[in-house]
Amino acid sequence: MAQIEGGGGGNHGKHDKKRAKKLSTRIDMTPMVDLAFLLLTFFVLTSTFSKPKTLRMIFPEKKENNNEPAPEVKDGITLILDGTDKVYHYSTSIKDMTALEKTDLTKDGLRKILKERNKKLLRDLAAIQIESDKGPKNDTAFERKMNEKLEKAQRDSKFVVLVKHSENATYKNMIDVVDEFLITQVGKYFVVDDPLDPKEKLMLDKAKASN
Repeated sequence: MAQIEGGGGGNHGKHDKKRAKKLSTRIDMTPMVDLAFLLLTFFVLTSTFSKPKTLRMIFPEKKENNNEPAPEVKDGITLILDGTDKVYHYSTSIKDMTALEKTDLTKDGLRKILKERNKKLLRDLAAIQIESDKGPKNDTAFERKMNEKLEKAQRDSKFVVLVKHSENATYKNMIDVVDEFLITQVGKYFVVDDPLDPKEKLMLDKAKASN
């Protein structure tokens, strides 16, 4: 609290001029400091920190035994990149694969395939978005709840994409494909760092020769 202290003064004669008393002010800042810390605590607890805008690259765990066969994708698709704008893919296990299909990186190519295979997750995400749009605005708790629903829908998705590459593949190929994953909301994709299987190499050569 502000306090006003009066300055001292002696006795003066009756003929002396009256002078204003000198006053000194002392402000107690303790309540203001307490209020500042309360506001700081409130904003820290209620704020949502922004996530870093980075490109998510997911690599499967390294196999302890190199002779162990790669796990099969039961509900997914395998993409093979070869340094061009073409993307080769198959949807079966390697042993059942008889040929590679070919597509490109246009909206009627890989994007259309991914949307069709990932349509269940896209429907779930659209429903969550509608619920979010109808909810209260600037409500941190509600936004956090919607984000948790989005993450759960992506975790529960069974559609998986494996990305493999030949020795001719480029970094640009990988970025372009991951961009398509983000556009089509693919929740689970993995970049396989191991070399192509001999059968995959054979089928890739056949597919390129048929151009």
